Amino acid sequence: MAIKKLKEFLDENNVRYITISHSPAYTAQEIASKAHLPGKAIAKTVLVKIDSKLAMVVLPGSFKINFEELKKVTGSDKVRLADEHEFIDKFPDCEVGAMPPFGNLYGVEVFVENSLAEDDEIAFNACSHSQLIKMAYADYERLVKPVRLEFAFQSKL
Repeated sequence: MAIKKLKEFLDENNVRYITISHSPAYTAQEIASKAHLPGKAIAKTVLVKIDSKLAMVVLPGSFKINFEELKKVTGSDKVRLADEHEFIDKFPDCEVGAMPPFGNLYGVEVFVENSLAEDDEIAFNACSHSQLIKMAYADYERLVKPVRLEFAFQSKL
């Protein structure tokens, strides 16, 4: 899903958003800095394996996943980071690590850290390491229908 397709999806669903271009960045904190946004405002997408199923977790850029908590709240036996070879084919039009948090468009279940919903807006990678989309969190939740859970903690930088 190239950014063009993502924008078409948002447009078809009457979502107001802005695109922010920035110099290439690869971590949530770098992206936040280059886009002049607070770290918590960046929604980072992490691919995990929950038992044997690929899933997407979305959390504030300044947070880290508590894998034990994620295992507990999903009722799973095993949770781990997905290896690149386990998901690269799912997102052929995206740069690795720049997948937007729209797992519903890729057939991947989405879990959102509850604290992300506290903000009116979120910004996230738009299939590239140099573009973000910023939109209302309420629109994101309406379109993706993620499972909201508490599974992350504020990182100390």
